[in-house]
Amino acid sequence: MALVVLRAIFVMVSIGIAVLIFNSAWMSEAPQWVPWAVLAGMIALPLAVMGIDAAIRRKNLTTITAVYFGLLVGVLLTYIAMLALSPVLPLNRSHPAWAWLPLILGSVLCYVCTSLLLQTRDDFRFLIPFVEFARDVRGLRPNVLDAAAIIDGRIADLAEAGVFESRFVVPSFVLDELQVAADSSDRQRRIRGRRGLDVLTRLRTNKTIEIDVVTPGDDADEDASPESRVVALAGRLGGRLVTNDATVVKLAGVRAVPAINVNDVAVALKPSFVPGDALAVRLVKQGEEPDQGVGYLDDGTMVVVENGRDQIGRTVHVTARL
Repeated sequence: MALVVLRAIFVMVSIGIAVLIFNSAWMSEAPQWVPWAVLAGMIALPLAVMGIDAAIRRKNLTTITAVYFGLLVGVLLTYIAMLALSPVLPLNRSHPAWAWLPLILGSVLCYVCTSLLLQTRDDFRFLIPFVEFARDVRGLRPNVLDAAAIIDGRIADLAEAGVFESRFVVPSFVLDELQVAADSSDRQRRIRGRRGLDVLTRLRTNKTIEIDVVTPGDDADEDASPESRVVALAGRLGGRLVTNDATVVKLAGVRAVPAINVNDVAVALKPSFVPGDALAVRLVKQGEEPDQGVGYLDDGTMVVVENGRDQIGRTVHVTARL
């Protein structure tokens, strides 16, 4: 609705400009067909602009913002340059230099500033009050997920526990990889693909977790491996890669991209016990020795209980020792 109102105002403003042109002095001397041509032109102009706007479905905010700030900075630098050059220019304001130099200088500076921002828009963040220069890097450093971390599933538990404060980013090619795997004729691959999609659904349905699917830019190397592409995307977004593949972690290290190995996080979160600590564990099977019972803690740590064979199937309270 707001867009419709904006377009209506645009047409009304254009017609108002046509009325101002009608009332100008030179219009009284113009041929009779000129006013009608001006009216038709001022109506066709907003319609053409709105048509082009509607035809471009996907707008790149970073490109639009780069052009906007490039032109703005270029005009500002032109004004400052003319003030700086005024002492050395001829004082006669009718001199041709005063007419053409601002246009030439302005076009050069606007091009240079716009070109610089277009080429570096992924490296800088220009924050105007509550408006971000680059959409793909808004807020805190994003966490880029690869297929291995999604299929692993533990990332959902960590996210729901509030370990990650910033948003999650899933590259579109990783989503395509999971979809292909879910439709595979190979049973194991199909199970892994469907598990990955279930994990993404779980993350998406959680209102406290922000997750976006990002499509790499036109400069992305589509012939590279998925691992290389996800590392490159994490570096381009200024984020950190989340994976459970040690090889991908090493690749990220070579490219100076921060990476988190879910396996390392799991090891770091394992509880440490010292002799004398009390713990409760449910015994599920017999140990290597005839009188031993074996149980597992919630994190998967195996606990061997001496003289616990008779307690298999029960939860026992034991004391840790070396």
